[in-house]
Amino acid sequence: MTGIRLHAPAPGWAIDADVVVVGSGVAGLTAALRCTAAGLRTVVVTKASLDEGSTRWAQGGIAAALGDGDTPGQHLDDTLVAGAGLCDEPAVRLLVTEGPDAVRRLMATGADFDRTEDGEIALTREGGHHRRRIAHAGGDATGAEISRALVEAIRERGVRTVENALVLDLLKDDRGRTAGVTLHVMGEGQHDGVGAVHAPAVVLATGGMGQVFSATTNPSVSTGDGVALALRAGAEVSDLEFVQFHPTVLFLGAGAEGQQPLVSEAVRGEGAHLVDADGVRFMLGQHELAELAPRDIVAKAITRRMQEQGAAHMYLDARHFGAEMWEHRFPTILAACRSHGIDPVTDPIPVAPAAHYASGGVRTDLRGRTTVPGLYACGEVACTGVHGANRLASNSLLEGLVFAERIAADIAEHGPHREGARQEEAAPKVLTLLAPEVRREIQRIMTRDAGVLRSAASLTAASDALEALRQDAEEERKAAEPGVDSWETTNLLCVARVLAAAALAREETRGCHWREDRPDRDDERWRRHLVVRLTPDRRPVVRTTETADFPPVTPEAPREPQP
Repeated sequence: MTGIRLHAPAPGWAIDADVVVVGSGVAGLTAALRCTAAGLRTVVVTKASLDEGSTRWAQGGIAAALGDGDTPGQHLDDTLVAGAGLCDEPAVRLLVTEGPDAVRRLMATGADFDRTEDGEIALTREGGHHRRRIAHAGGDATGAEISRALVEAIRERGVRTVENALVLDLLKDDRGRTAGVTLHVMGEGQHDGVGAVHAPAVVLATGGMGQVFSATTNPSVSTGDGVALALRAGAEVSDLEFVQFHPTVLFLGAGAEGQQPLVSEAVRGEGAHLVDADGVRFMLGQHELAELAPRDIVAKAITRRMQEQGAAHMYLDARHFGAEMWEHRFPTILAACRSHGIDPVTDPIPVAPAAHYASGGVRTDLRGRTTVPGLYACGEVACTGVHGANRLASNSLLEGLVFAERIAADIAEHGPHREGARQEEAAPKVLTLLAPEVRREIQRIMTRDAGVLRSAASLTAASDALEALRQDAEEERKAAEPGVDSWETTNLLCVARVLAAAALAREETRGCHWREDRPDRDDERWRRHLVVRLTPDRRPVVRTTETADFPPVTPEAPREPQP
């Protein structure tokens, strides 16, 4: 265990619970609902309001074998191909077999998906899928509908929630088991300032870390807090180098930073074409699925074309849809484009890749258990082995749903582990905080040197620059007082350093990890997972697994689900 914690005031208030769920997306709220149904005292902690996580931004939909002629086996095959040899097949098989019923339970909770004229669930295609298996809602507002339904269910069932709260660190007992979390509530509700939720089970469902890059589809709350917390607590993370850059993000100008509008893959699924400034469809001949190739292939093709032509963006042409289809099938995207002066009905949409999804994260088994007893993870913060080197489109909502249910079942089965009152572990190391203004510097370093295009030289430069920022803070030239902005910035530096270390260690190109200096996939040496943990002096240590199999989280715990 590292014994590292953020510099923060001592907790001034406390809540007791059986389970604390951190995050309010599809993964967090599903876990909370299932734990509550099992009779567990459950508390949901979320960084903003309940409906402001990443789930609400999901446009395309949720993938599952729900259509005529489709099977879990076909869904498995498409997922394994997209994952470029690094998916954990037992995890994928679990996902695709349990997925359809999990989606039906989500519908029973209140999520209303789009229907065909005969009342069947309307299904579309996205990149990497050979069948129409993407269920959607509100045309292109699937995440918003799922979030609405789950938030309503949470409120109807009276689940205790703490909103506007940034989770700081994991609490442990003197045996190294999870004992809860510390958190800071940002001045609203019953509590204020730093407090604690004492619970023997903690479920991390904090979402992604897209804000580590300058341009991202992620909301401003996606600052890698869950991964950073887990690393400080001594947990292992895996496959963090595999950051998916969404190929088609609305281009807002060369200097644009922060969250940027996504142009869903479903637009290409319905027949939109990628073209350059001359109107040439450059994806033809690049892949059998052309514009519907897996995302890493499309992102690379766009980036190459931009380099060849010295262009800042490419175009997505869907003018042939017509106004009626745009208004009914993609109203959210249409409104976003028009708000930026672009009308997709009459003009091609300028697009460029931007950071979108972390395929890696806190390493778990098939019950969502991490390498720290009592700490679970699900959703984007987790690395279950499902996504491998590149997530298949619309598998993320399904992964959050399926593994959240499995976590709740595991906690309910084994019950809260309360072994008498034990003194919580003292934290001998307090982490010096970075000033909030360093955030943009971290983002620019990562975008420049660890973005879509990477090399040993660029990743070394990123690592050196990030280490310099850490040393500056240590020497108090840029140290900051405790506060939300400094805690977030410090978390971003932590995940950036680990990401850069893993990307430098993987000397090949695979999935969404593209090394210009190592352009080929090397299965003999690199069909392996990279596992990272922090040393007590905050140094990321990277080890390579011996095989492509996902290792167990504990020596005695098998990878396969227990009967």
